[in-house]
Amino acid sequence: MPGIAGLNKKHNVLLVRDADVAAAALRQALAEAPPEERPGLERAMELVESTAAATEAGLRARWVRSRWAAVGFTGDITSVAAVRALRKAEPKLSLLAAVQLQKEAVDHPE
Repeated sequence: MPGIAGLNKKHNVLLVRDADVAAAALRQALAEAPPEERPGLERAMELVESTAAATEAGLRARWVRSRWAAVGFTGDITSVAAVRALRKAEPKLSLLAAVQLQKEAVDHPE
C-alpha cells in the first residue's frame, strides 16, 4: 500500500481502498435485485463509484480533517496551530509529515 511520498518509514500514513470490493458486491446485488430494490442499490453504486474516484491526496486531506475534528480544531487550516493540532491528534507524525498533510488538506478542500 502506498504511503506519503518523501516521508520516512516510521511516519507513513497508509491508504486502504476497498471501493472495488464494495462495487463488485453492489453490482452482484444489483444484478439479482427485484425492481423495488434497484433504485437504492443504484444510488449506493453511484456513491461507491464517486468514492473510488477520489485521489490519494484527496483521501489524505479527508483523513487530516477528521483528525482535526477529533481534537476539536476549528481554526485556520493554513496556520501553525493546525499543524500542532494534527500532531496532537497523531503524536507519532513527524513535523515534516504533518506539514505535508496540512498542505494536502489546504489543496483539497471539502
